[in-house]
Amino acid sequence: MNVKLDALDRKILAELTRNARIPIAELARKVGLSKTPVALRIRHLEEIGLITGYRAILSPLKLGLTHVTYVEVSMSDTREAALQQFNAAVRTIPEIEECYMIAGGFDYLVKVRSRDMADFRRIMAEKISGLPHISNTSSYVSMEAVVEQTFTFG
Repeated sequence: MNVKLDALDRKILAELTRNARIPIAELARKVGLSKTPVALRIRHLEEIGLITGYRAILSPLKLGLTHVTYVEVSMSDTREAALQQFNAAVRTIPEIEECYMIAGGFDYLVKVRSRDMADFRRIMAEKISGLPHISNTSSYVSMEAVVEQTFTFG
């Protein structure tokens, strides 16, 4: 479904992605409407599924999770049942921050966040290596985050 947004919806979304805790009165002032129309627009954006929730964004660095490794995963079986088993299993590993099915020379790209190399090695040995239908992996350690952000609107 492709949602049609007007300029006011776009302004509201831009403000909410910057600060989801902004009071309705302040948001209304920033977008040039009164509180009731802004609240109605937000409710509509939630109802149509464009706004899917609100959450706190934690600092991985403050939590001591400074080590980022990307893991290429190649599968031994790429039939739908095997992919679904892998997908379900990979979702249970909290250290996996992101996982994408890839079209190319390997099957999945996994972003793993850990405390350090020893912690990453433990995660690989105890969790990732045991995922179903993996034939091999290649790991790439990040040296520095140049751009790292959550999706914002506008």
